[in-house]
Amino acid sequence: MVAKGDSIIQKRAYGLASKELDVKNKFDTKFNIASITKAFTAVAILQLYEEGKIDLETPIGEYLKDYPNEKVRNSVNISQLLTHTAGLPNFYVTNFLDKCKFEFEEVEDFVTLFVNDSLLSEPGTEYNYDAAGYVLLGLIIEEITSSNYYDYLEENVFQKAKMPNTSAFDVEAIIKNKANGYTFAGDTTQALKNNIFYLSKASPGGFHYSTVEDLFNFNKALFKYELIGKKTLDLMIEPRLKGYNTHLGYGIDVDQRYDEIILGHSGGWYGISGEIIYLPESDYTITILSNVDSSMDSGKAMVSEFFKELLAGKDIEN
Repeated sequence: MVAKGDSIIQKRAYGLASKELDVKNKFDTKFNIASITKAFTAVAILQLYEEGKIDLETPIGEYLKDYPNEKVRNSVNISQLLTHTAGLPNFYVTNFLDKCKFEFEEVEDFVTLFVNDSLLSEPGTEYNYDAAGYVLLGLIIEEITSSNYYDYLEENVFQKAKMPNTSAFDVEAIIKNKANGYTFAGDTTQALKNNIFYLSKASPGGFHYSTVEDLFNFNKALFKYELIGKKTLDLMIEPRLKGYNTHLGYGIDVDQRYDEIILGHSGGWYGISGEIIYLPESDYTITILSNVDSSMDSGKAMVSEFFKELLAGKDIEN
């Protein structure tokens, strides 16, 4: 989907939501969005910051007094969790795949996947992309609000941003108009297979379902200050450190490799690929969701790079 300002310019759907049943993807098909979920979690945390209920630089033990890992409890702060600099592991690529996915119903259920793991680095010293930090952010949201993380997002993010088709579904749920995911599981010489084994209910670090229009509405509400105020949004999009490819704000990528700055967040997993692309200067928004693995010169990655170069130009030096 491509939009200019508030107006959708083009919306298209390709391929199959179900290869087994030969059901086509539609514009309003619900796709798993993987790590784009992190942007929702970051907004929720920044809402609490804006309300004066949390401090971004205070060790998380102030809010999670019973968190069993003493090192993390006493030395990691919320700012580090938001920017992947807490030294925590990415449990999705370590301990997650060997577990029964039905075990994960609440945010706290994900903690066992990483709570006893050693830190990859001292808090605040290195960038290591992870999901564990966002699970802890989810726990903080629950502790501060006395509300379930999923309910908090529904009321304070999805409803406010007019996102009726965005939710965290149980892994066994039957969902109308949902795209199945298809993956080569790392071996492109093999046939595609359904990615259900690689999924669980969403954590605060990934796996919500959404649509391209809902993601557009989220981005629009965010940059119209309907979710957080301007001062807090400026804090969110400030480029704080260099990640693998782009600079990072709080739960948002700040891509400075082009002639125009691009803001957004991507998500990728087995049989999942998606991205929110926002050009604040020219006010273009592109949202892309895919339910199949692809290389850098095909699928979602190809479409993403096409629009970035088309609309933002390319600064060769960077």
